[in-house]
Amino acid sequence: MLVENDYEVKKLTSFKVGGKIKKVIFPENLEKFTSCLQQYPEAFVCGNMTNTLVSTDGYDGVLILTTKMTGYSVEGTKVTAECGLKGPKLSQGTAEKGLSGLEFMVAFPGTVGGEVFMNAGAHGQMIKDTFISGKFFDREQNKIITLKKEEMDFSYRTSICQKRNLIVLNAEFELNDKPVEEIKALMQENLDFRHTHQPSLALPNCGSVFRNPEGNSAGRLLEEACAKTFKIGGARVWENHANFIINDGTATSTDILELMLKMQQAVKENSGISLMPEVRYLGNKNKKEEDICKILYQNLVKM
Repeated sequence: MLVENDYEVKKLTSFKVGGKIKKVIFPENLEKFTSCLQQYPEAFVCGNMTNTLVSTDGYDGVLILTTKMTGYSVEGTKVTAECGLKGPKLSQGTAEKGLSGLEFMVAFPGTVGGEVFMNAGAHGQMIKDTFISGKFFDREQNKIITLKKEEMDFSYRTSICQKRNLIVLNAEFELNDKPVEEIKALMQENLDFRHTHQPSLALPNCGSVFRNPEGNSAGRLLEEACAKTFKIGGARVWENHANFIINDGTATSTDILELMLKMQQAVKENSGISLMPEVRYLGNKNKKEEDICKILYQNLVKM
C-alpha cells in the first residue's frame, strides 16, 4: 500500500492550493481501506479532491485518498462501484452497456464515494434515484455496515453520511435499459451545459462554492449581490457565473476563505439568506482562517 510522507498535495487539488500533508495513504481495496480507517480513526478521507480546499500551511494529520479503488461490476441492470471510481468513467462505462440513470455523472469530476456522500445530482437526476444500497465504514462503531436506500436520509446535497460520520466504501445502483444512442445524447447535453455554464478545470476551481437554497439559486443570489466583481488576493469570482471561485495561480487558502465569506455576507445583506458552502476545508488554520471557518460553516452538520 502506497504511503507518502510530507506529501505536496497542491497538484492533486482542483483549486491548485495546499501545502504539505504529514501522511497520505492510498489504499487499493476495501480490506486495506478499512484497515487504514481503523488504524487512523481521525484521518480525513477524500476521493478526487474536487470540492476540498486545503490549507496553504498544509495538514499535520493523515489523509486517505481512494484514487486506487476504482473497480466496478455490472450484472444485468445492477451496477456495483468502488468509492474511488470517477463518476465520468462509471457514466461512460454503463452507457456503453445501454444502462441509463447515471448520465449526470459524466460532467462531474468527482468520485462515487463523494457523490453518494453528498447525494450529487444535476439535470433532473440524483444519486438517490438509482441508489439501492452501499457498504460504509461507521467510525463511531468502528465497523463496516450496509445501508439500503431508505436508510440513507437522502435530501438536497446531503445524506446520512454527513450526520453519522460514515465513510462510503462502495455503492450499488439499479439502472434502466435504454438505447445507447439516447443515453449518449443526454450525456453530451450534460457536457455541453457544463462547458457553457461552468469554468474548465484549466481555470483552477472547486466547482460550486455554495449550495442552492431550497427553491432558489445560489448563483442568482450572488449575482444580485454583485459578487461577480469580488476579488481577494489571487482569488476572484468567475465572471460568467457568480457561484464559482477561480485561483489565478497565486491564491492562498486564506484568500479563498476570505472571498467565500465576503460572498456569503453579501447575499445575507442583500436577501437575508445565509448560503451554505459546498467546499470542504482541510488543514492547519491560522487565526484568520479559524475565525472565518466558524462563520462560514456554522450551519453545517459536518464540515
